[in-house]
Amino acid sequence: MTMGLLEGKVAIVTGAAAGIGLATVELFVRHGARVVMGDIDDENGKAAADRIGGAVRFVHADVCAEQDMRNLVSTAVDEFGRLDVMFNNAAAVGARDRIANISVNDFSRVHELVTVSVLLGHQVAMEQFRSQGSGGTIVSTASIASLQGGWGAPAYTVAKHAVVGLVRQAAAEFGAEDVRCNAIAPGPVLTKIQSRSYGVPLERAEEFNGYLDREVGVGQPLGRLGRADDVAGVALFLASDLSAFVNGVVIPVDGGLTAVGQGAYVSSVEAATKRFLGGI
Repeated sequence: MTMGLLEGKVAIVTGAAAGIGLATVELFVRHGARVVMGDIDDENGKAAADRIGGAVRFVHADVCAEQDMRNLVSTAVDEFGRLDVMFNNAAAVGARDRIANISVNDFSRVHELVTVSVLLGHQVAMEQFRSQGSGGTIVSTASIASLQGGWGAPAYTVAKHAVVGLVRQAAAEFGAEDVRCNAIAPGPVLTKIQSRSYGVPLERAEEFNGYLDREVGVGQPLGRLGRADDVAGVALFLASDLSAFVNGVVIPVDGGLTAVGQGAYVSSVEAATKRFLGGI
């Protein structure tokens, strides 16, 4: 039997109840990890943990609350004995107002959801790594909106740029203690969260994702839009020893969108969304 890439490792995954987070939990477990799932969605998080089985624990976690983040770490230690991997995945798009119009309060809230949560993840993980006297790895979900303007809601774009700066600074600070810090920059991924950000009712998310893939994905470099599993695979790489000398990097997982430029992508998504919502 082939050994998994994370055999014997213990991981925390935030935003774990659905989408990229859930796909990553499932992949980590298949590769031998034990995982603490954190999310504010208790219903779906608990259901997923029950389905996956004994290798996981679900903990209610608001990633903007320091005590909740500490609870994730204490659960990992109490239940599985240690922590090896922190995946800061949870985030939200938040207010979509343009830079000229957004209120300071809305802007600050997006910054808290997207950036401060990642700061807390680095802090609580590093505290545990030092307590163990071991190294570890911290992976954070950025976005192609971390790399270029114009891909997403303005405040989200600014906050995701800050995530990249935080990850690079953490890599510089923590590297001497054998802790690697890296980020993943997903492009458009067909999840319910993405559908919701376009104003699509949750009950029609899967229908919308299929529609968007047919209408827009076919024109992309790889002929489709991303799936949660595409991102989970890169998270596995960064969490494992395969990336032992990879530190402070941001890996786009976008099918080539940032390589070829935005082109008509944003306008085509907006047009497709209007057509879809017009039929509701």
